[in-house]
Amino acid sequence: MEHRLRTPISEEDVSALRAGDLVWISGTVFTARDRVHALLGSGEELPVDLAGAVVYHCGPLVREGEILSAGPTTSGRVARYTREVVERGARLIVGKGGISEEAEALRGKAAYLAYPGGCGALAARGLRVKRLHLPELGMAEGLWELEAQDWGPMIVAIDSCGRDLYLEARRSRPMSSAD
Repeated sequence: MEHRLRTPISEEDVSALRAGDLVWISGTVFTARDRVHALLGSGEELPVDLAGAVVYHCGPLVREGEILSAGPTTSGRVARYTREVVERGARLIVGKGGISEEAEALRGKAAYLAYPGGCGALAARGLRVKRLHLPELGMAEGLWELEAQDWGPMIVAIDSCGRDLYLEARRSRPMSSAD
């Protein structure tokens, strides 16, 4: 199924998503990498409200206010902060590589969307800069507030019911003699 969502993302929006569905997003998207997640983990307040938010694991390449590339970064590096992100109200987390170890934190509240790695220039086409929060963290690590317009497609990799495409793929992999 295909979904075109607008932020803020509601509980109903999330509960309608199923693993394998395609999603396009319009509205506000926040980027967060390691340092922003560490702030969340420490309990520090952020300068933005994550209620109904889309959090994108990304450090965009921005020049003169224009996004040149906005490909996803590996979510596994910040997966341990998933509970904190969801507790702050985020409904969708976007990245690459999955967060299987922390997927339980999504149950009934949020979903994880996979954006194809290597498509940074394509991702940039659907995003524009609104503001850089926490500029002291630098371009890649700062908290970017972006405006999305039909940004996608992304695949629902882990839905709010607990279905996890990454886990299913690992379980269905045939055993080799090296295993």
